Amino acid sequence: MSVIIRPFAPRDQLAARRLILNGLGEHFGWIDETRNPDLDDIDAHYIRRGNAFVVAESGGEIVGTGGLIAVDARTARIVRMSVSRAQRRNGIGRALVTHLLGSARQRGCARVIVFTEHNWDAAINLYSNCGFAEYARDQVDIYFAVALIRHSERSEESHSLQKHARFFVAKPAPQNDNSTLQ
Repeated sequence: MSVIIRPFAPRDQLAARRLILNGLGEHFGWIDETRNPDLDDIDAHYIRRGNAFVVAESGGEIVGTGGLIAVDARTARIVRMSVSRAQRRNGIGRALVTHLLGSARQRGCARVIVFTEHNWDAAINLYSNCGFAEYARDQVDIYFAVALIRHSERSEESHSLQKHARFFVAKPAPQNDNSTLQ
């Protein structure tokens, strides 16, 4: 079944929140939902603030999420990456990261950062395999960054995108029509 990566829409609120909280609960063994207030209104916390938030959809179900927030004029940070347990190891995380990197590039960013905990091996492997390099660590987290390339330097990235051809990225269109695929 194909996966479509598209911009978050308000109708995705409950499914996206549930997916992210379930992933956190799986990792930590429990979850305090009050420590994640941004998930109560994703549109207000991300979209209306000029940031990006996307979902991966398969068969009408939200199977992945990812956000991109501005750190400064040239740097963005990936947040709220989550893929449903049943869909992991199918390239959805990589497709989400690739999409978010493209969004950061379109926004004029030169660098994207992300951080995750020392013991979150799947996340560490994902970011490392997507070209991120560790630049710092503290007692809790490992910090990664990737420099974005100019469009004229895209051959390697284009090759990577071709390898994931079963994923489709919905082209943002006027009137919120996500039926047009890139």
